[in-house]
Amino acid sequence: MWRKESDRFEFLQNLVTEFQDTDSDEAKEQVLANLANFAYDPKNTDYLKQLQVADLFLDMLTEENDNFVEFGMGGLCNLSMDPECRDIILQSDGITLVTNCLSSQREETVLSAITTLMNLATPSSRQDISNAGIVQCMLRFSLSESPRLRNLAAIFLQDCCSQEQVSRAKQQTGPQTAVGIPLPKD
Repeated sequence: MWRKESDRFEFLQNLVTEFQDTDSDEAKEQVLANLANFAYDPKNTDYLKQLQVADLFLDMLTEENDNFVEFGMGGLCNLSMDPECRDIILQSDGITLVTNCLSSQREETVLSAITTLMNLATPSSRQDISNAGIVQCMLRFSLSESPRLRNLAAIFLQDCCSQEQVSRAKQQTGPQTAVGIPLPKD
């Protein structure tokens, strides 16, 4: 598809410019979806960093448009695998913004948020990522009817939390049930 690497950068730059210049929400959604997909390919990471696309994705997490949030969260999820992008997200209060997406009614948004939190886990951020509220949320998600959500929450609890944190969270909330808990609808 790309004759030379400069074509790749120019294409991504055009997408970012299109997002900034258009007034159409539908066009913005398409551009965000494309940028999120391009964020999956490590060959694009340096270009996306130059274009500050992580900041664009972070900005989308506070939008009212659920598609903006979903695509922004998906893009951040893809970028968060890169150590430099991870640091950009952490320095931009990304943990709080991503954590807020755990209450989304869209399963894809929640799955991307959980995965992003796991990717953001470093020795210095682990305490914030495995705070009591997030651990309790993961315990609830681990009871979900959705196998994807249930399994990912279980992996989060296993990989990002100590047994002591999980036990403490269980004691603070009592027996866990999924009854009455708004879980994603997808």
